[in-house]
Amino acid sequence: MSVKDTFFLDSEKAALVVIDVQEKLCQAMDEKVLRKLTKNIGILLESAVELKLPVLITEQYVKGLGKTLPELLDRADNAPCFEKMTFSSCGSPEFVEQLKASGRTQIIITGMETHVCVLQTVIELRDAGFTVHLVKDAVMSRDKRNWQTAIEAMNLTGAIPTCTESVVFQLLKVAGTESFKKLSKLVR
Repeated sequence: MSVKDTFFLDSEKAALVVIDVQEKLCQAMDEKVLRKLTKNIGILLESAVELKLPVLITEQYVKGLGKTLPELLDRADNAPCFEKMTFSSCGSPEFVEQLKASGRTQIIITGMETHVCVLQTVIELRDAGFTVHLVKDAVMSRDKRNWQTAIEAMNLTGAIPTCTESVVFQLLKVAGTESFKKLSKLVR
C-alpha cells in the first residue's frame, strides 16, 4: 500500500464511526471541549451524508448513559445505532457485521471516551486490518492526560492522526463542486 493510499481518505473507501457521544456521559465532560467536539462531529456527519459515506453510531449501556445527543442524530440521516455493553465497538457483532458489509476499509473515528471505548475500538479495528483515521479534534476524555495517552497509544497501532478539516477536504478532493460549496461553509 502506498503512502497516499494510507494517508488520503477516499469517499469510496471510507466510513464514519461515532462512538458513545451520549447524553449522560456528556454531562461529565468539560463543557467547552464538548461544544467543540459536537461541532466537529456534526461537520463530519453532514459531510458523510453529503458524500454518501456509511455512518455507524455506537451507544454504551443506553439504560445508564442515555442515547446519542439529539443534535448529532439529527445530522446523521437515520444512521444505525448499535447498543453495546463491551467497551470496544467491535464487541457488538451487529456493528462488526454492518461495517464489514459496507465493504469500506478506511474508518474515520470520532467519539468518547478516548482512553476507553475509542482506544479499544481502534485497537480491534487495526487488528482486523482496517485503516483507521483518528480525528483528534473529534474525540475526548474527561481528563486531558487520559486523552493524550490514548492518542499516543493509537498512533502506535498505526492509526492515522487527523483533524476535522483535513477529513472534509480529503474526502472532497477538489474545489468547485456542489458538495464543496455546501461543506466548505461548515468549516468557516
